[in-house]
Amino acid sequence: MRRGAKRKTTHKAEEEPSKKPSAEEPIDEPAPEEPMNEPAEENHVEVKKKGKAEPKASNKAAGGRKPKRAKVSKPETETEYFEEKRNLEDLWQQVFPVGTEWDQLDMVYQYKWNFSNLEEAFEEGGELYNKKVYLFGCTEPQLVSFQGHAKVTMIPVVVAVVSPFPPSDKIGIKSVQRETEEILPMKQMKMDWVPYIPLEKRESQVERLKKSQIFILSCTQRRAGLKQLKIERVKKYEYCLPYFYHPFQEDETEQSTVVPILFPIDPQPVFCEFDWELDELEEFTDKLIEEEELSADQKEPFKDFVKEKVREAKKANREAREARKKALAEMSEQTKAAYESMKFYKFYPVASPNAPDVSGVQSSFINRYYGKAHQIM
Repeated sequence: MRRGAKRKTTHKAEEEPSKKPSAEEPIDEPAPEEPMNEPAEENHVEVKKKGKAEPKASNKAAGGRKPKRAKVSKPETETEYFEEKRNLEDLWQQVFPVGTEWDQLDMVYQYKWNFSNLEEAFEEGGELYNKKVYLFGCTEPQLVSFQGHAKVTMIPVVVAVVSPFPPSDKIGIKSVQRETEEILPMKQMKMDWVPYIPLEKRESQVERLKKSQIFILSCTQRRAGLKQLKIERVKKYEYCLPYFYHPFQEDETEQSTVVPILFPIDPQPVFCEFDWELDELEEFTDKLIEEEELSADQKEPFKDFVKEKVREAKKANREAREARKKALAEMSEQTKAAYESMKFYKFYPVASPNAPDVSGVQSSFINRYYGKAHQIM
C-alpha cells in the first residue's frame, strides 16, 4: 500500500510541470527540488515502459527548453541498378517449342540462352526488318560442352517464316513409333498464330495490335492439365511438327519410294523400311528370316502385309500430285508470288558465358515439311 500511495504522489508531482509542456512529451518529469526516492524511481521506470517519457528529453524540458525527438539514423544502402529490358528480349521464350516432350521443357530453359541475333534481325538493316514474320520454335537434342562438362542438351531453335499470310494452319503428327501420319488443324492441338506484343507496347490498346508484324505459334495447353488427358493425347504433342505445304515443290510424300513397315506379331513386332524401287520382296523377307527377326511360318503373311503398304503409299503419292496440280490451277497470281518470295530463317542461340556454345552443331534442316532453311542465323 505504501508503494501505491507513493505512486499516487508521484503522479501528482507529474501534474505540476513547468508552464511550457512539450508538444512531443505528454507527461513531464517531477520538479528538481523534490528528491527521487526508490519507489518513485520504480514508477519512472514503469512510465518509460509505457513509452510516455524518455530520460534525455525530460532533462531538457526541466531546463525550460523544448525537447527534440532523437534522430534515428538509417543504414546507408547502395543504389541498385537494373539492366534495362530490351524490347524483344522475351520473344524466343514466347514461341512454343513444338514437338518437345513435356517433361523436358524445364531442360530447355535451364540456361540463359542469348537470342540477340533474333532481336537484331528485326532492327533496321536486319533480315526481318519491317516484314511480316511468323515464328515457331522447336528443340534439338545435341551433345555439347559447358564449363568443361559434355552432356546432351535440349537446344532451343526459332524458325522465322517471312510471308504475307500464315504459312499453314495445320500440324503434322509423325514419328518413327507411329505407323501412320496425321495432318490436323492447329486448333485441334490448342495451337494458333497469335500477335507478339513487344515490351514497349504491352500497355497499348487492343486496336493497335492489329498492325502487328510479328506472329508466334502459341499453345494454350497447360502442363497442369495433362493429368486429365489420355496418354495417347499427351504423346501427340511430342510428335507434333509444324506443317507446311509448298505447291511448287514436290514434298517427300510424292517423291519417296520407301515404306515404313511395322508388322504386328508376337512376341515382338517387326519394324523395317521397304523401298519398292530398290528392294526385292522375296530376298528382303528371306534376309529377315535369316537374321531371326521373322519366323519362317510368317513369311507369306509378312509379304502380303508389305504389298498392301506399298499399294497404300503409291496411292497417297498419286493423290498428293493431283492435289498439288489442282491447287496451282486455282491459285491467284498474288498468292503464287507470295509462295515464291517466302523465306525461312533458322535462329540458334549465340555464344554467351551463360549457356553452351552450339555453333558446332547447327543444321539448316527444319523438319520433313519445311525442308531446309534459306539461311542459318
